[in-house]
Amino acid sequence: MEFTTIDYTIFVLLLVLSMAIGLFYALSGNRQRTVQEFLLANRDMSCLPVALSLLATFQSAVAILGVPAEIYRFGTEYWFLGCSYFLGLLIPAHVFIPVFYRLRITSTYEYLELRFNKTVRVLGTVTFIFQMVIYMGVVLYAPALALNAVTGFDLWSAVLTIGLVCTLYTTLGGLKAVIWTDVFQTLVMVAGQLAVIVVGAQRVGGMARVWHVAEQEGKISGIDLDPNPLERHTFWTLAMGGVFMMLSLYGVNQAQVQRYLSARSEREAKLSCYAVFPCQQIVLCLSCLTGLVMFVYDREHPLTPRPGSSDQLVLIFVMDVLRDLPGLPGLFVACLFSGCLSTISSAFNSLATVTMEDLVRPHLPGLSESRATLLSKLLAFGYGLLCLGMAYVSSMLGPVLQAAISIFGMVGGPLLGLFCLGMFFPCANPTGAALGLVAGLAMAFWVGIGGLLKNMGQAGGASPMPNSTALPTVGNLTTILATTLLPPTPTPSPTGLQRFYSLSYMWYSAHNSTTVIVVGVLVSLLTGPMPPEALDPRTISPVVPQLLCCLSPKIRQRLCCGGGDPAQTPGHADATEKSNGIPNGLGPPGPGQREEEEEEGQGYIRSATAPSYAVQETSF
Repeated sequence: MEFTTIDYTIFVLLLVLSMAIGLFYALSGNRQRTVQEFLLANRDMSCLPVALSLLATFQSAVAILGVPAEIYRFGTEYWFLGCSYFLGLLIPAHVFIPVFYRLRITSTYEYLELRFNKTVRVLGTVTFIFQMVIYMGVVLYAPALALNAVTGFDLWSAVLTIGLVCTLYTTLGGLKAVIWTDVFQTLVMVAGQLAVIVVGAQRVGGMARVWHVAEQEGKISGIDLDPNPLERHTFWTLAMGGVFMMLSLYGVNQAQVQRYLSARSEREAKLSCYAVFPCQQIVLCLSCLTGLVMFVYDREHPLTPRPGSSDQLVLIFVMDVLRDLPGLPGLFVACLFSGCLSTISSAFNSLATVTMEDLVRPHLPGLSESRATLLSKLLAFGYGLLCLGMAYVSSMLGPVLQAAISIFGMVGGPLLGLFCLGMFFPCANPTGAALGLVAGLAMAFWVGIGGLLKNMGQAGGASPMPNSTALPTVGNLTTILATTLLPPTPTPSPTGLQRFYSLSYMWYSAHNSTTVIVVGVLVSLLTGPMPPEALDPRTISPVVPQLLCCLSPKIRQRLCCGGGDPAQTPGHADATEKSNGIPNGLGPPGPGQREEEEEEGQGYIRSATAPSYAVQETSF
C-alpha cells in the first residue's frame, strides 16, 4: 500500500498552507511585537475561531486512531462520553472563565500566586511543564510510527517535517497563527473522516446496513447503569467520570485557558465554550461511525495484513477502503497530521507562555517589552526543537513508551484539584495547597503506574492489541490510560490492592482531584485557615456563595477562612471593598459597580486601591 504522487501533494499542501498562515500573521498587524500579541493574540479573537481551536487541541492524532479502534473492538458504549460534554463545558464557562478572564492574567498559574503564594505557583508550573514535555514527543512520534508501519511513509521525514513546520509557524505567528491554523486543520480533519465514512459505508451497502449489521453483531451498546467504578466503561463512568476529565482540560489547562483569554471579551470567551459542545458531538459521532463502518467492512472484506496493534487498525482500513481513489489516502494522512500539528503547536505556545510568565518575568522585572517578546519567541522555538528531541527519545523507549503516555494523564487530575481548592475553599492556605498537590500527584502515580503494571502483568508479556480508545488531549491525557494493555480474555475478579489498581481510567481525574481537595482542606484547617485580609476575593469563584448557602453556619464559618460567615464579617467586607467592590469577597460586583469597574471586553479594571501585588503579577 504505497502513496501516490497525488497523496504526497495533498500532504505537502497541508504543510504549505499551515506555514503560510504563520507567515501571514508574522508580517501583518503589529507583526507580533508585543508579548500580549504573541501569547494572547492581542486579546482580539472572536468566539468561532477560538471554539474551533479549542476543538482542534482536543482532537489529537492519537484520538483519530484510537476512538474508531475502541468502537471496532468493544462497541458503541464509548459514545456515551458525549453525555459528559454538557457539564464539562457549562461548568468552565460559568465557574473558571469568569475568574481567569477578570484577573487579566496570561498564565493560568499566575492565579496560584494571587490565591496562595509564589511557591505554589512554581509547583504548578513545573508540574505542567513536566506533563507537556513528556507528551510532545509522544504525540508526534506515535502516529508517525503507525503510519510508517502500515504505508511505508518515511518515519523520520514525517516527524522532522511536521515538527519543523509547526515550530516555525508557532514561533513566527504567535497564538493568532496557532488559532487560525487550528481552524484550517479542523476542517481537514473533518473532511478526512467524512471521506472514510462515506466511501466505506458505500462499499458495504450504505449506512443503514452498517447499523443493522453492527446491531446484529452486538456492537450497538445499551445503557449500562452499573455504578461499579471498577468497570472500565459504564454509563456513569463515561457520563460522570468524563465530566472531571473535561474539567481538567477545558477548565484549568493552560493551552485551553490561553484561548479563552485571547477572546475580545468575557462574553466571547463563554460563547466559544458553548460553541465547542456541538462541534465535539459531531467529532465524536464521526469517530464512532468510522469504527462501525470499519467493523462491518472488515467482516465482509477481511483486512490484510492483520494489524499488530489498534493504532494500525484504522490506517490499514483506510488504505484498503480508499486504495482505488487517488488523493483520498493523502487526505486522511493530512487529517491525521492535522491532529498532530494542532496539538503540538498548542503545546509549544502554552509552554512558552508559562515559562515566560511564571519562571522568567518574576526574576527579570525590568525586562523591556521588545526583549520579552523576543524571548517568548525563542522559548517557543526552543520547545519546538525539544519536541523533536523527545520524539527521538520516544523512539528508544520501547515498552516504556506506554508508561510515558500514561504519566501525562496522571497530572491533569491533581492540577484540577489544586485550582478547585483555591476557587471553592476560601479557608485553603498555601501549605494545604502545596501538600494537597503533592498528595494528589503521589496518589495519581501510585494508582496509575500500579494499574499499568497490573495490566501488563496480566498480558503475560504478550503483545495484544492495546486498548487505545479514549480522547487524548493536550490539556489532559487522563483518558489515554485506556491504552494500558488489557488481557483479551476475562480475568479473575481482583482482590485487595488489585481492586484499587482496577479503578476505571475514566475516574482517575475525579479520584486524584478529590485527593488534592481533601488533603488541602484538612491541612489548611490544621495549620490555620487563610487569613481573611490575605485573601484576594477576586480569586474565589462567583458561584461559591450559592454553594455555601447549603451548609450549616458552623461549617460555613470554618470554610470561609475560619473567621465567620463572610456575609457577616466586617473585616472581610472591608477588604473586599478594596478589591473592585466584590460583595463579601465571593460574588461578582453588582450592576452599579460593574458599570464603574468594567469595560466591555476588558474584564476588571484595577482601581488604585486594588492589592499592589495583583497589579505587579498580572500586568504585562
